[in-house]
Amino acid sequence: MGLLNLFNRKPYERAGFELYTASVRAARDPYFFQALGVPDTLDGRFDMVGLLVFLVVDRLHAASAEGKKLAQAVFDAMFLDMDINLREIGISDMRVAKSVRDMWEAFNGRSAAYAAALASGDIEALATTIARNVWRGRGPDESSRILARLVVAQQRHLAAHPVDGLFKGQPGFLPTAQAVA
Repeated sequence: MGLLNLFNRKPYERAGFELYTASVRAARDPYFFQALGVPDTLDGRFDMVGLLVFLVVDRLHAASAEGKKLAQAVFDAMFLDMDINLREIGISDMRVAKSVRDMWEAFNGRSAAYAAALASGDIEALATTIARNVWRGRGPDESSRILARLVVAQQRHLAAHPVDGLFKGQPGFLPTAQAVA
């Protein structure tokens, strides 16, 4: 990184990257893949990262106009990372842009579906939405219901989390074992 780039950073770039990184760390919890059977594939990992990033972005959108700017920084960090990861696994430069656009569309579609299901307050609707997206069309079952309850617990926890912590790049996710209990 050049010296010029150091001074031209976007206002929330660092906090956005830290929130995204924390979301990735939380999404890598072996519980999701071992106990719940989330597919341990590129798609399965993308879905878990997307689900947790959605929760952070959703919380930030509810916070303020500045929260929306930080949410955009989280989103930017996510898709910059997706671009880098696709290149690292050998996707050709010509296909990277299309692949990232497809991921962007998937994330936005899932985010809208998760937001609607959460707003309904219907845990079964959320479990159905999660099953459709994380398990690619499978109907709701015990795993998707557990994940739905975990999402609701994380959403409540983030809503109660001081917004200044988010602006410092600290989402404060509940440990999975605590969120599932």
